[in-house]
Amino acid sequence: MPDRIITIAHSPDSDDAFMFWALTHGKIPTPGFQLRFVLADIETLNRRAEEGTYEVTALSIHAYAYLAGRYALMSCGASMGDGYGPTLVAPPEKADIPVDKMTIAVPGERTTAFLALKLFHPEFRHIVCPFDEIIDRVREGEADAGLIIHEGQLTYEDEGLVKVVDLGEEWLEETGLPLPLGGNGVRRDIPPEDQRRLTGLLRESIRYALAHREVAMRYAEQFGRGMGLERADRFVGMYVNDLTLDYGERGRKAVVELLTRAAERGLIPGVPDITLV
Repeated sequence: MPDRIITIAHSPDSDDAFMFWALTHGKIPTPGFQLRFVLADIETLNRRAEEGTYEVTALSIHAYAYLAGRYALMSCGASMGDGYGPTLVAPPEKADIPVDKMTIAVPGERTTAFLALKLFHPEFRHIVCPFDEIIDRVREGEADAGLIIHEGQLTYEDEGLVKVVDLGEEWLEETGLPLPLGGNGVRRDIPPEDQRRLTGLLRESIRYALAHREVAMRYAEQFGRGMGLERADRFVGMYVNDLTLDYGERGRKAVVELLTRAAERGLIPGVPDITLV
């Protein structure tokens, strides 16, 4: 039988690039599968996942509330902020404006960053723009503040902005849990054995990158949009860790807690079937 073509979609950021490096560079055998890779920002991937565009895709845990009928969550590949996470930043002169009076640039309404902000600060105005344009929109005055994800969490001070609130800090203080931001979904119409094999390949890829960190980081750095190797390595260390290799009990509890709270507030239709492959 010919190999099954599997398209894997992930974000063009350094932690995803690090996780998938071994697979994208043929470091791990993939018998029975021919893998293809697509890169797009997370909000685009969330929307494409509604149509089941890709067999395997990165997705926001927020978006999973709408996607659980089409995708199961892989038990590895999660991005969880353990005491840190998406950060609301503003110019110093606007940092003291109450959040409910702000216009905030956000990276997408299905991102977990947006959901977490809604949980802690229900009232605010917002505009949606690509994650890598948020700081520019704030600096140009189109928004009072920006909700930053990816490398912006480490570079916003370089742009003269200050932290208003770190949502990962707020979440940990309130729940004692990491904030589950993103995961990887595998389409449910794929046979269960192949779902497990694909999950195993991603876990192998993460392990391989961690074991060959220096060369994997040289590849991942190019997705850091000017962070430099030292900061890119710090960023990868924040989001590729034991919870990435497996959600574990704490990570699973965090997903349930986040989606339960969101459902109770009417921010999602309900708590979905949280299937972990």
